[in-house]
Amino acid sequence: MFARFVDRPVLAGVISVLITLIGAVAGLTLPIAQFPEIAPPIINIQATYPGASAQQAYEAIAIPLEQEINGA
Repeated sequence: MFARFVDRPVLAGVISVLITLIGAVAGLTLPIAQFPEIAPPIINIQATYPGASAQQAYEAIAIPLEQEINGA
């Protein structure tokens, strides 16, 4: 059966192009409603550090929080 494609390489090329075109048409006509709604995770954190400067709050609160939440 596969010897037919070896003997006729043009036939093999035409069939592969047809399969590619049919797949492209099917992919473009696929309705978007079939794809699931994906919402990225959202994390909201509020932290206070009374009496600290912006740099101190960044180093003491923001950096450790970013390192811990990074995998979420």
